[in-house]
Amino acid sequence: MNNKFDALKDDDSGDHDQNEENSTQKDGEKEKAERDKNQSSSKRKVEQFWRFYSHMVRPGDLTGHSDFHLFKEGIKPMWEDDANKNGGKWIIRLRKGLASRCWENLILAMLGEQFMVGEEICGAVVSVRFQEDIISIWNKTASDQATTARIRDTLRRVLNLPPNTIMEYKTHTDSIKDNSSFRNTKITL
Repeated sequence: MNNKFDALKDDDSGDHDQNEENSTQKDGEKEKAERDKNQSSSKRKVEQFWRFYSHMVRPGDLTGHSDFHLFKEGIKPMWEDDANKNGGKWIIRLRKGLASRCWENLILAMLGEQFMVGEEICGAVVSVRFQEDIISIWNKTASDQATTARIRDTLRRVLNLPPNTIMEYKTHTDSIKDNSSFRNTKITL
């Protein structure tokens, strides 16, 4: 017998079937324990977030020009951030009075991982303006059309948007180009 597997070949007692069963059962218990641990961790994160969020002013209660950013840990709400530079964002313009409900639904969907696109979501922004409010959700990979479509569809469902709602997808490289051309525009008075 050269190795431990040779012993199993010669063993006709049938005990190895029981060992395999016990091993499979232990693996199943380990997987369940890992799932329970992850669910418990997620629940703690949501509770921790909710404690913080419940003390914040809602977007609809803000006046003037304000932005709220909610991004994953380690990701800055900047186009140039490594996680964002190849990505883009879905943009939805809202009439006044809808931002608070939509923002809450969006961030809860993000925390609850309802978008089902893995690590693709980077964060979200709500921008309060005088005439309208704007909600956007940022993702990592603008070139992945299937993922951007899934994000769009989930966003439409989560925010309960009417079918005729205009949703714009803009890559961060396009945003950078638009912004730099605006900065380079000379205005003479």
